[in-house]
Amino acid sequence: MKVEVISPDPAWQEEFQKESQQLAWAMGENIVAIHHIGSTAIPGIYAKPVIDFLIEVKSIVKTDEQNGAMTTIGYEAMGEFGLPGRRYFRKKLSPEIRTHNVHTYEVGSPEITRHLAFRDYMIAHPDDAQQYSELKRQLAKQYPHDIEGYMDGKDEFVKMMQKKAMIWQLSVS
Repeated sequence: MKVEVISPDPAWQEEFQKESQQLAWAMGENIVAIHHIGSTAIPGIYAKPVIDFLIEVKSIVKTDEQNGAMTTIGYEAMGEFGLPGRRYFRKKLSPEIRTHNVHTYEVGSPEITRHLAFRDYMIAHPDDAQQYSELKRQLAKQYPHDIEGYMDGKDEFVKMMQKKAMIWQLSVS
């Protein structure tokens, strides 16, 4: 998979809003909330042009029953995909170009808190967000065709920011 990190695009927010309507239709009454997460949710930073959604649901088991509706709107159901308690869906423009990721968790999952704390911390701390942006740009140049190398290169920084984000979130709650 090609690793491409591009400059911030205001259309990411518009795409999130538009696709949220489709996801709300597919997930129906099981949805509690739809959140924009990932780098495209953080203003002013470079990102892979993939919109990430975090969907809180009433029942993770009921999510499995909605795989058909998700397929209808272009998503591939991936099950837990390595993370217990999650249901993951992805949408691709082509085999090499992914456009959307959906991470679904049941209300109360600590993963929801972790993802939202990271996003909110980065928005509230633009210097850290810019460090993240620059790291992503460097890694995309270093690993242009190696998504695993790119992800591994971000891992330490992301974990450090997640720790800071969780501490910060407690201080602002």
